[in-house]
Order: sequence, then C-alpha cells, then structure tokens
Amino acid sequence: MGVVVLELSDQTPLHRDNFVKLVDEGYYDGMLFHRVIENFGIQSGDPDSKLAKVGEALGNGGPSYTIPAEINDSLFHKRGALNAARDGNPEQASSGSQFFIVQGRVQTDSILDLAEKRINLWLAQKAYINAPENKALKEALQHAIDVDDEEAINRWTDSMIVRSQNYTNFTPYHIPEAHRKVYREQGGAPHLDQNYTVWGQVIDGMDVVDAIAAVKVNERDRPVDDVRIVSARVLE
Repeated sequence: MGVVVLELSDQTPLHRDNFVKLVDEGYYDGMLFHRVIENFGIQSGDPDSKLAKVGEALGNGGPSYTIPAEINDSLFHKRGALNAARDGNPEQASSGSQFFIVQGRVQTDSILDLAEKRINLWLAQKAYINAPENKALKEALQHAIDVDDEEAINRWTDSMIVRSQNYTNFTPYHIPEAHRKVYREQGGAPHLDQNYTVWGQVIDGMDVVDAIAAVKVNERDRPVDDVRIVSARVLE
C-alpha cells in the first residue's frame, strides 16, 4: 500500500534500541497489521500473524520479554505517534514487539476534558496498585497475567478499579495547552497519554496509515484482506 517512515525518539532509548534490533533481524518482515480501527490507529508486531489463517484471532504473540515503560511528558499521542502496545500489567511495561501507529481524530476541548478525566482514573489505578500496602493485589494481578488466566485477570482488574475510585495519593495530570492545540488542529488519541509509551513519530506516509485504517475488518478488528509488512529497514 506504500511506504511509512518512522523517526524513533532518543528520549526512549530502550524502545528505540529494541525496535532497531528486531528490524535488523528481519523480525517484522511478513507480519500483518492484525488490529485496525479507523479514526484510532493500526497495530502490528505479533509474530504469530506471519502464518496466520484467515480470520484467526491475533494479538498475543511476541518475545518472552517486556520493555520497561518510558513515558515522557513531551511525547504524546498526536496523529502519527508510534506507541508500544501492552497488556494490563501494573508496571505499564511494553510488549517486546507489538506497536501501534495513531491515526486518531481532531478533538474538541470538551472531549479533551473527558480524556483528562480518563487519564487520571488510570493514574489513580496505577498509584493504588503500586502502593506498598496493596502489594498482594499487585502480585495477584501480575501472576494472573503471567499465566494468562483471563478470568483471574478480569477479577483482579475489576477489584483494582473499584478500590481505586476514590484514591487521591497521586499527582493529577493536566493536558498541556500546547498538546491541546495539536489535538484540536491535527488530531490524535489523547486518552492514551500517560498510559502507554510513545517512542516515535511518522514523518512520511500518513496517507498510507490512513489507507490501512480504512480497510474492511472483521469483528476482531483484523483486516478481512491481509495487510502485510513486506519489509522493515533501518535508515540512517
């Protein structure tokens, strides 16, 4: 469908170096964009997608390691942002290979206010589960994630959400006016800020991202007709 050029951030060296390593190994060659949501973004990086059957559920594959979060206030989810996918682990550690390119949409101030509230709910949950007195809850959730026990993950996550609703021992986040201006004029996905690591930006080929985001998908958001990364290369 075309070429997408990404610039990786030196402010997120762990994510940058991991991606460069995988690209140099040919890891992404032949992978599918397995999750596509128009006006939100496109996701790839699941090695199981290379040989996936038509309609097969995808999104759980990747290397055995995760990458520590590198959430940076100056990097946010504007249109074209490259972020790291992750599961619901308490440390916000990123998938070792899965990434997401934000397409997003233009935002209004009222929607940005709602996004800010959503961000702070997540921050409250993170602060709550990482508080020393809640160590047992954190370990139970992490164990459920490690053994892929979906029922237990949902149970412990729901418990955390309920318990953290009135938690205030954290610093609330306010979307900076400079970011709001970008969201109002260019668009993006502001509700993801402070919750996922942004580690790059599309600098050429957003028309290709838009074209991929517009393809027909099934009930799992997987494109009906495969959209495949022919090759990924590092340019210096």
